Amino acid sequence: EFAILQTAWREWSHVSNERLISGPGMEIIHRALAERNGVDAPARTSAEIIAAAMEDNDALCLEVLECFCGMLGGAAANLAVTLGAFGGIFIGGGIVPRLGEWFRTSPFRTRFEAKGRFSSYLSDIPTYVISTPHVAFDGVANILSEHLRGRSGGNTLMDRIHKLRTELTPAEQRVAGLVLEQPRLVLNEPIAGIAKLADVSQPTVIRFCRSLGFLGLADFKLKFASSLTGSIPVRHSQVRGSDSTHDLSAKVIDNTISAILQFRDQLDVRAIDRAIELVSRARRVEFYALGNSRVVALDGQHKFFRFRIPTAMYGDSHLFKLAAELLGPGDVVIAISNSGRLPDLLAAVEAAREAGADVIAICNSQSPLARRADVLLAVDHAEDSTHFLAMISRVLQLLLIDIMAVGISVDVHHARALPPAAAEGEGEGRRALISHLDS
Repeated sequence: EFAILQTAWREWSHVSNERLISGPGMEIIHRALAERNGVDAPARTSAEIIAAAMEDNDALCLEVLECFCGMLGGAAANLAVTLGAFGGIFIGGGIVPRLGEWFRTSPFRTRFEAKGRFSSYLSDIPTYVISTPHVAFDGVANILSEHLRGRSGGNTLMDRIHKLRTELTPAEQRVAGLVLEQPRLVLNEPIAGIAKLADVSQPTVIRFCRSLGFLGLADFKLKFASSLTGSIPVRHSQVRGSDSTHDLSAKVIDNTISAILQFRDQLDVRAIDRAIELVSRARRVEFYALGNSRVVALDGQHKFFRFRIPTAMYGDSHLFKLAAELLGPGDVVIAISNSGRLPDLLAAVEAAREAGADVIAICNSQSPLARRADVLLAVDHAEDSTHFLAMISRVLQLLLIDIMAVGISVDVHHARALPPAAAEGEGEGRRALISHLDS
């Protein structure tokens, strides 16, 4: 190996493990050993070296593989000690899996355990060769499986810590509290930092990890990081009076995100296309809304008005029907309601339809308003807006306004709806108002 280093140092002042324990590195080893042994050997690629060793029993190529596997064993042992890889070292890539049964008798395992006072430590750590041909695909499938398990509410480590917290010792409970309150901080802190923040000893941190079924802190962090990544449960978590500001903030955000994810999967794209087409060609657009939904209507009025679409918003039930009676064919009403059951709003929608206007409803799909609409943009979130302020449903309604605004800004029908003199420059002006569009 020293001879190999001497050869490599002629080209590079620094020679890393990765430089030699790789396909190109195997070619360097072949060149170095040929020079050391005084053999006039042709240059070979790593694939050719493996083939010559496995199929032709080429002495030089066999020595190259033995040296390569020995160096790999030493590097893997260093990683195992550094990371505390009690669960095992898994070897993939394009070289070792091709060595088959020969690798089992190679110097790899001997060198892996030859670590002086760490030999007994390393002898208990298993080593595996990943032989599946589609390892990346299997890995991504496993990540997706974990993600879907989390979305269905069957997650995760945080839930386990919550459930087991009362069974832990008082000192371990302090570690659990730190993990639950500041999970990202725990992931980034070394064991000494975690112990100091939780006001416990370092062995207590290890005992906490083992109480949860992990081999140690490194194993816990690996699984914990995985559980925090991409696993937003699609369920509604109630805020409790005992929740900290961090907990209630996380619940509000997670509830909203999970509702948006469900909403995305349930979107009726054809209804959105129809709504965009109606608004794009509308002679006039009027928003009708009461209560909390007026905020959404005002947002829609602001956006559509900026698109030079004549737009008005009525948030007074006494004005609904009067305004609706003045509409005609080519006009569009966008009625927004959480319940979809307000009598004054329903009467105004009926008047608008009788006058010849089209009606777009943003409401619950099972409501009377939904049945009266020409186009329904359904918001079916299980939020009791009868007794509580609508929060998540308001966000979903605003999202529908944003989706329509972006769609209108790129809709090809705009050019047909605009006066000929204005059509050329107006489209670009509308595009410039939307942050989601590329330049």
